[in-house]
Amino acid sequence: MSVRTTVSFDEDMLKLLKLKAVETSKSVSSLVNELVADAFREDHEDLKVFETRKEEETISLESFMKELEADGKL
Repeated sequence: MSVRTTVSFDEDMLKLLKLKAVETSKSVSSLVNELVADAFREDHEDLKVFETRKEEETISLESFMKELEADGKL
């Protein structure tokens, strides 16, 4: 099911979308749907990785920078 909505794009982004649509023989709507779906798929994959690593020890940026400084690497 498709739902119509209005989205505002920067002029240059819209031009890129239109050029890509012509190049790939797809509609701008189809390209935008694919890009959004890809972004959500990537987020989903990231969340799965975070879940598998949730038991790993964490370290603050400040602590890590102090370690690097102590080791003469910073």
